[in-house]
Amino acid sequence: MSRAALVTGASSGLGEEFARLFAADGIDLVLVARRRERLETLASELRTARKVAVHVVSADLAVPEQVERVIREVQALQPEIEFLVNNAGLGNVGAFAGSELQTQLVMVDVNVRALVRLTHAFLPGMLARKKGRVLNIGSTAGLQPGPFGAVYYATKAFVNSFTEALSHELKGTGVTATVSLPGATATEFASVAGSGSTRLFRSGVMSSSEVARDAYRAMNRGTPFVVHGFMNRMLAFSVRLGPRSVIRSIAAGMNKPAG
Repeated sequence: MSRAALVTGASSGLGEEFARLFAADGIDLVLVARRRERLETLASELRTARKVAVHVVSADLAVPEQVERVIREVQALQPEIEFLVNNAGLGNVGAFAGSELQTQLVMVDVNVRALVRLTHAFLPGMLARKKGRVLNIGSTAGLQPGPFGAVYYATKAFVNSFTEALSHELKGTGVTATVSLPGATATEFASVAGSGSTRLFRSGVMSSSEVARDAYRAMNRGTPFVVHGFMNRMLAFSVRLGPRSVIRSIAAGMNKPAG
């Protein structure tokens, strides 16, 4: 394994779609997620169909020690991680005060801490080679506060801001950083987060393949910031112009289960 892409959250949804896109371009893969069986099934398929090398790492990115193990295991393979896709993430719907603290902290650990740690681990190698792409999966949720999803929205605001700032720092280095901002997307995310019955998800979703293809193209172009879909771009524009009290109320309404 030499030139490779590391994709987190690769066992389903967007992560699986990204793995397929890299493999179709003949790029070797390191796939990271908790569910080893799913990873092995995908890896076997891609090895056979696309003739690429695929290494599987089963890890829970909410656990700092397991994040460090991922880094050690990947570095021991001595691949050139030319592409880093920080896709793993999770959400939760409900009032913050009545939520389980551990659920909120796991969101912070996966959505923010693991993303920062992995980027910090593999970015120096890209810079030394003067070649590389970082793709972080943010969200249109990060463009405004999200009552009944307060911590999730805040973590995605971090990802959006962090990646845009990083993209500026990397100018002229041969390395780029792109943040992908999906809106509601048809993946397992909604069922895990408990948001599948909210007005947001009932109002219409994009397919994971659509979002992944759009993000993949943006990453390869080195675009710093991409919002997927016409309606999501309109939302992003309206958030910039609308009164914050109105934006909060709309977000709160969209996060409540549809009646």
